[in-house]
Amino acid sequence: MGLITAHNIYKDYQVGEVSLRALNDLDFEIEPASFLSFVGPSGSGKTTLLNLIGCLDTPTNGSLTVAGTDVVSLDRKQRAAFRGRHMGFIFQDFNLIPVLTVYENIEYPLIMVQNVPPEERRRRVLSLLESVEMTEQRVAVARALVTEPELVLADEPTANLDSKTAYMIIELMKEMQRKSGTTFIFSTHDQKIVGAAEIIYTLEDGMIVDRKDTGGNAHV
Repeated sequence: MGLITAHNIYKDYQVGEVSLRALNDLDFEIEPASFLSFVGPSGSGKTTLLNLIGCLDTPTNGSLTVAGTDVVSLDRKQRAAFRGRHMGFIFQDFNLIPVLTVYENIEYPLIMVQNVPPEERRRRVLSLLESVEMTEQRVAVARALVTEPELVLADEPTANLDSKTAYMIIELMKEMQRKSGTTFIFSTHDQKIVGAAEIIYTLEDGMIVDRKDTGGNAHV
């Protein structure tokens, strides 16, 4: 069984009296330790799908299993606890806490979500600080990885970054995939990430229209 299994996934949004379909009858399976990108034009459903996988939203219809759990059946509190146990998130606007130091931002999920003892928190934070420099995005990456999650979801994680920084972040994530078997799933337009992806799903109008297995050697 895959890390993520989706069957007949639909997602509708109600805007006034109009129902808008964001995702339309999706079926897919994602194996552990994948490095995968969802690509497609704006409005194709990439971010919506990432939100469903990340238990930030629920489908209108269909089944979705993540890490052996039927996440559709979870209530809001259960989804939050599940995210904390299994997932890390990287967003293009960083979502760092401005009143906290770099160290405290990275340490935060270990205290609030996983209740990790102080000695282990210090070991994990310092280890990741050795791998990143003090840009906001690298701190956001470190915060997502410090919980040692099974799954990291990243929505345009290299947006507005220079190429050198973007490639360093991609390599950091690839290293964690190799060492820890972490699955990385991206929603992105960035061809640097697409080129590093081992699997590429293309979405159009809320539907998966193509899948490519590239082994991380996509032509971009």
